[in-house]
Amino acid sequence: QVQVVESGGDLVQPGGSLRLSCTASGSIFSIYFMGWYRQAPGKQRELVARINPSGGSANYADSVKGRFTISRDNAKNTMYLEMNSLKPEDTAVYLCNVRGPDYNAWGQGTQVTVSS
Repeated sequence: QVQVVESGGDLVQPGGSLRLSCTASGSIFSIYFMGWYRQAPGKQRELVARINPSGGSANYADSVKGRFTISRDNAKNTMYLEMNSLKPEDTAVYLCNVRGPDYNAWGQGTQVTVSS
């Protein structure tokens, strides 16, 4: 069984920065998807960024391009989301998702609130 735990969420002012972490544990084999989602109250869950588990190439939602950077450290089984120039509309619970041939692991999420 694979578990993931997110951390790093906080209250930050508009224009500020945060770095989120997602650490995976358990029987992690053949990961084929690693990504960050977010869910704001009353809105659908949105894929924010994804990263190729082996090659490192990444894709981003248009709303965060140029502001967010996803990365991973395979040796630590950890994925990161560096968020800069944060806006109030970035406020949401951020969740990481890791998938393999026989698992689809979600964390509990970490709250990011952007407000003055």
